[in-house]
Amino acid sequence: MAARGHGRYRAVIFAAMFAGYTLYYFNRKTFSFVMPAVMAEVPLGKDELGLITSSQSAAYAISKFVSGVLSDRASARWLFSSGLLMVGLVNVVFSWSSTVTAFAGLWFLNGLAQGLGWPPCGKVLRKWFEPSQFGTWWSVLSTSMNLAGGLGPIVAALASQNYDWRVILSCSGFICVVVSFVCLVLIKNEPSDVGLPNIDQGAKKGKKGSSSDNSTLTELLLSPYLWVLSTGYLVVFGVKTCCTDWGQLFLIQERGQSMLVGSSYMSALEIGGLVGSIAAGYLSDRAVARVGLSSYGNPRHMLLLSMMAGMCVSMFLFRVTVTSESPKENHFWTVALQPLADLTGLKEHELWILTLGAVFGFSSYGPIALFGVIANESAPANLCGTSHAIVALMANVGGFLAGLPFSTIAKKYSWATAFWVAEITCTGSTVAFFLLRNIRTKMGRIPRKAD
Repeated sequence: MAARGHGRYRAVIFAAMFAGYTLYYFNRKTFSFVMPAVMAEVPLGKDELGLITSSQSAAYAISKFVSGVLSDRASARWLFSSGLLMVGLVNVVFSWSSTVTAFAGLWFLNGLAQGLGWPPCGKVLRKWFEPSQFGTWWSVLSTSMNLAGGLGPIVAALASQNYDWRVILSCSGFICVVVSFVCLVLIKNEPSDVGLPNIDQGAKKGKKGSSSDNSTLTELLLSPYLWVLSTGYLVVFGVKTCCTDWGQLFLIQERGQSMLVGSSYMSALEIGGLVGSIAAGYLSDRAVARVGLSSYGNPRHMLLLSMMAGMCVSMFLFRVTVTSESPKENHFWTVALQPLADLTGLKEHELWILTLGAVFGFSSYGPIALFGVIANESAPANLCGTSHAIVALMANVGGFLAGLPFSTIAKKYSWATAFWVAEITCTGSTVAFFLLRNIRTKMGRIPRKAD
């Protein structure tokens, strides 16, 4: 009966969080979706647009870190619901505004509210799902961002044919407000809130280790594995951002490809990323179910390392094999892809670029999901939100380094050189993580009878 009760509540809670976080992400991007219509009414230059979007990014990075820490001390359902409520109200007020100052200020508030979304989700997932299920449902929940990012522009474009941009923002904000109250009712922090036994988060196989100890923040920060994860996440997220932000320009400006090929590469990357996220969660959960969690090493490591190696290989092939002469060259992959090219009507070199994009997306989004899962499950239960907040903050540093520093290298040398630097950095990080894969992974307080 308890298992049946857990299953029913899990389905309802997960559905509420999926719907809620889809709205979180959609309303994070609404300004981008309606930007042409806004610019047609309000004169906005590139500097003003940059100010508005940057204000949100800065606020989001700060808020996500603070929210991760708060999720260990406050009710996750209240954090998630109040953040969604705030996002909705900001969007409604934004639709009433017409000045750059108001836009930037409100979008900064939007960023602060956005940070309250994901950390509570991780907390609730850990409380409601077994360790051998945690990665799968974490990954599936993360696809809500792909759903909102993929369908959002289409929905906004269709709506803009019949409605003003202010109406679109007001309606999306109002929906957020309504759903925030639904989420508050449906989401439960942990099974004991509804009279069910809590999930045992301890390892079931291997070296026993309960994660229920009340470690201190100092003990967490002194865990070497926290910084191994943080450094790896910084590199992987930074390299992924390099390819998503600059890969299209590299193809067009230095490799002589068309804009259609460049945009198709980005779409292939996102599709591969969607599959990679789910595959990483599911396959690593299979490994956890087979051998269990222990204090040293993690069964998710081998898949993580394999995907990081895939990032390195796909980046190398992307940099070396795609040239301005690609349509004229006759490489082995040209021959291999010819049947598929005849079937789809695409050229062989275009299929090769799309394949590289899909492989890189698969290999990069998988580790991004796994770093979050491992940071959460390896930390003490009372500090899992803080642990994820720290590694996520380091990922944001990687995203920053993929911006101006990366483009500065490209400006001084070339895009190829910049991607070579990213490739070498990713390879070095993969090798280092391989060498450190069996260190103590249980973060926090070390038992007196430890090895």
